Amino acid sequence: MTAQDLAQDNRLGEKKWRRRSLWALLVLIPLTLAVEAYDSVKALLVDNDLFERRVAWGESAHFGGSDWKLTDLRGAFGMKNLPPGTVPVLADFAVTVGNPDLQNLWLGCKVMLIDAEGRRWLPTSAVRLNAPDNVQTCISAIFSGAKTGDVLNLRETFLVPKDVTNTIRPAVGVGSERPYFLLFQMEKD
Repeated sequence: MTAQDLAQDNRLGEKKWRRRSLWALLVLIPLTLAVEAYDSVKALLVDNDLFERRVAWGESAHFGGSDWKLTDLRGAFGMKNLPPGTVPVLADFAVTVGNPDLQNLWLGCKVMLIDAEGRRWLPTSAVRLNAPDNVQTCISAIFSGAKTGDVLNLRETFLVPKDVTNTIRPAVGVGSERPYFLLFQMEKD
């Protein structure tokens, strides 16, 4: 075998390996992107309320190990010292505890209001309204020591623009159910 034949064989081998490398890139690049994106997609699904489960007016829904029922949604009109064009809204729920492990099942408990355009409002501490002693917030209920069969009365207070009060719907999200959340319908829906 001459030096020229060896050089020819080396060029053919090099071309073969270049082709193999290019084909490998077609597999490795998408695989690398998928591995890199996995944590981001997982965080998106675990940390956000993305997919609604509708609950009809007057009905309860099993969610986060308990049965949730919207008992009232009303505005608290006539209050002073509020930003112009806003109204406090109270959302009341009766929750029958099924699984008493609320610290794990309700981790990241979030009650919110959602309007027809998909905008969301979270509870506010800017408005203080007197509530009966047996009324709690979603977060305080987690640490209440509730047992199976207990009925928890939850109330959250929101401050929303007056013009959305006809279209808002209460929603509940808990860590054990994410990316799903409950969206409660109103009587007129």
